[in-house]
Amino acid sequence: MKEACGVVALHSEKGVEVVPKVIRTLEALQHRGQESWGFAVPGKPVFKRLGLVAEWKTYSDEISGYSGSTAIGHVRYSTKGRTSTGNAHPIQIAQEFSIAHNGTIVNVEGLASTVSADRGEVSCESDTRVVGLRLLSLLKEGNDWFSAFEKIGKELIGAYCFVILNRQGEAIAVRDPRGYRPLSLGWHERSATHIVASESCAISAVEAEFVRDVEPGEMVVLGRGGRVESFRYAPRMSSAFCSFEYAYFAHPSSRLNGVSVYEARKRVGKILARKLRAQGDVIIPVPDSARPAALGFSLVSGIPMDEGLMKDRYRRRGSIRSFIEPRQESREDVVKQIIPIREVIDGKEVIVIDDSVVRGTSARTLIKSLKRSGAKKVKMAVTFPPIRHPCRMGIDFPTREELLAHRVAEDGSDLVELAGKVGSALGAEEFYYNDVDGMAEAIGIPKERLCFACVDGDYSKLEGVLSVPTEESRRLAP
Repeated sequence: MKEACGVVALHSEKGVEVVPKVIRTLEALQHRGQESWGFAVPGKPVFKRLGLVAEWKTYSDEISGYSGSTAIGHVRYSTKGRTSTGNAHPIQIAQEFSIAHNGTIVNVEGLASTVSADRGEVSCESDTRVVGLRLLSLLKEGNDWFSAFEKIGKELIGAYCFVILNRQGEAIAVRDPRGYRPLSLGWHERSATHIVASESCAISAVEAEFVRDVEPGEMVVLGRGGRVESFRYAPRMSSAFCSFEYAYFAHPSSRLNGVSVYEARKRVGKILARKLRAQGDVIIPVPDSARPAALGFSLVSGIPMDEGLMKDRYRRRGSIRSFIEPRQESREDVVKQIIPIREVIDGKEVIVIDDSVVRGTSARTLIKSLKRSGAKKVKMAVTFPPIRHPCRMGIDFPTREELLAHRVAEDGSDLVELAGKVGSALGAEEFYYNDVDGMAEAIGIPKERLCFACVDGDYSKLEGVLSVPTEESRRLAP
């Protein structure tokens, strides 16, 4: 089971109840996982349910029995594995701790072999459970949490952010040495609550202040003597921040690694408009993540932007994202709930702005819908470069065969040729891709510090994690 989800951890120095804040922060991270959700507090069984966090009121009587000044939580988006309560997080490890995870452990089979030597056969279905069992073994050998992560950090290959609730009532948050997935630290003054969350939008959702990003290779402990303690369990190395987070995955109100996601998306639209100089009557964003890019495109091109596609938010699942639905039929159902506005489209040359094309499911359906609504021509510009390789870092495109850009053109095809073939497959009159340089420029981080493995197939940063010496690992000042 591979995860690219949302995690939170909270601790109140004043002993204030944090369960309501856990639920609210998980609601704010719903865009990172729609399959299941859960949380853990000291002294109680882990609470987890299938479905959306917004349905928490259905379980309000059960939730009322959960209280505590420390908690962790999780929303799940699986890239592999069944959608079941058993696979939901947090996962309880013996009676020692509960653990939740955002990311993917690539070498889970090897890690499971290490664990099996002590415990007998261990299933690899959940990489999170395997990591938890390995941590349990290290703790039983007499390691403290810092030493345990210093050791397991040398064993893990992959992208990961973990949150852990231990028997002592401490919440521990850990980010991998490359920083593939984001992690933020916040502070709620009134309740004296420290918050760690996958994105800063979850911190804002409970009216807390964003403090900083958790650094790659850093472990943060909440609840130890009423303060935050920070440790560097792994050495500094070149970052590999996920570029796809900025294009699609993250919430536009978040700040990731010092960058406003909204501003990055608006900049990428401006960059596309300058490069393409496409002609059309109206610019239409694919809701919702492409709106800032469409605005940027409109500002530079002078072509008016209008809302020609609307999500049906009056339905129960109107805010669901198609890309992170686990099955193809459910992805198609979500896209069918995007309704064209004929008055905006009829008789016009439409330029559709989308964040990315992965499988082509959404784009093909929307282009057909626009043409049925009277569009004279449909042109599409995509902010993210062509995705031609599987992601090993926790985003749901695990095989090349399901990637449209790989299916329609051979490796080595130039960007213009590839875009033409993708456009033909989707039914668009014209189709344009951004390139890696344009995406990096929009984000404002050098491309060498970003991960574009899904574009270029270069996994060297991931595979080089274990080759870095760890003498630099040290405790950081609180």
